[in-house]
Amino acid sequence: MLPSPYRGRFAPSPTGPLHFGSLLAAFGSWLMARHAGGEWRVRIEDIDPPREVPGAADTQLRTLERYGLMPDGPVLRQSERDAAYRAALDRLLASGDAFECHCSRADLAGSGGVHRACVAGARRPDPAIRLRVPDGTVVAFDDRVQGAVEQDVAREVGDFVLRRADGPWAYQLAVVVDDAAQGITEVVRGADLLDSTARQVFLQRRLGLPTPGHAHLPLVVDGDGRKLSKSLAALPVDDGDPLPALRAAWLALGQAPEGWLDSGALHRRLAAAAAAFEPSRIPRTLPPLAALHNAPVIDGA
Repeated sequence: MLPSPYRGRFAPSPTGPLHFGSLLAAFGSWLMARHAGGEWRVRIEDIDPPREVPGAADTQLRTLERYGLMPDGPVLRQSERDAAYRAALDRLLASGDAFECHCSRADLAGSGGVHRACVAGARRPDPAIRLRVPDGTVVAFDDRVQGAVEQDVAREVGDFVLRRADGPWAYQLAVVVDDAAQGITEVVRGADLLDSTARQVFLQRRLGLPTPGHAHLPLVVDGDGRKLSKSLAALPVDDGDPLPALRAAWLALGQAPEGWLDSGALHRRLAAAAAAFEPSRIPRTLPPLAALHNAPVIDGA
C-alpha cells in the first residue's frame, strides 16, 4: 500500500523545451497521482546554471499548461532553496556523515571515479563536500515498474558529492530535501534515474527523512539507443496540438487504446484517461522512438 494521501511530482531541469520523453514522464506521473486520487506537484530543478537555457523553465510550464497538466499548488524552484540545502548539509557535517574532499576527477580515475578514501596531499581552494558511505552499504527497494532493485552503494558509487567543488548543490542532496519538503509519497520519473535511487534512499536515512515509493517509467530512446535529451531526436512536443503526443504517451505507457477518448475537449479526455489508467500495464522498457511512432496504433489523435 502507498502512503495516503498520495502526492507525486514532475521535476524537469530547464535545459530546453519538453520533448516526448519528458512528456511521458510528466503524463505518467500525473496519471499515477490522479489514479490514486492524490496531488501532483511540479518542481523546476534549476541548480546547474551552466546547463540551463534562459527562458526554458517558463517554456516548460507553458507546455504543461497547454497539455492540461496543471500542478496542485505553487511551482517550487530549486534556485530559491539554498537555505534548505545548507541546513541539511550542516547537519550532515556536524554528525560526521559528510566531509570535505579535495580529490579531483583525475585523482579518482584509477578507481573508476568511485571515492573510498581521499588522496593524500590533494588540496584545492574550494573542496567538494561528500557523503560518507560505509563499506557494505547495500540498499534494496521495490520499484513499482522495474521490480526489485538492489545496489551496493559503497562499491558501485562510493562517497558521493553533496556540494560540488565549483559551488552548485548536487542533485542527490537537493532532490532528497525537496521531496521531503513537498511531502512526495511516490517518485515517478524516467528509468535513467533508477541508478540514483539507492543513493537517495541512503541519504534520506542519514537525514531522518521519509523514503517515498518509486516507479521508474520506461525510457524513450532514439534509433541508436540514446536517451532523447542527448539525441538529435529530442524535438519539442507541439504546444499547438497536444492530443497526438498525449495519445502516443498513453500508449507508450502500455495503456489500452480504448481508454483514450478519440473525441471531446482536452479536459474530458484527460479525466477519462485518469479513470481508465492501470499502473500495472506500464512496461519496463520501450522500443526506439521511431518504432513507437511507426506503430499503427499510435498514428492519429
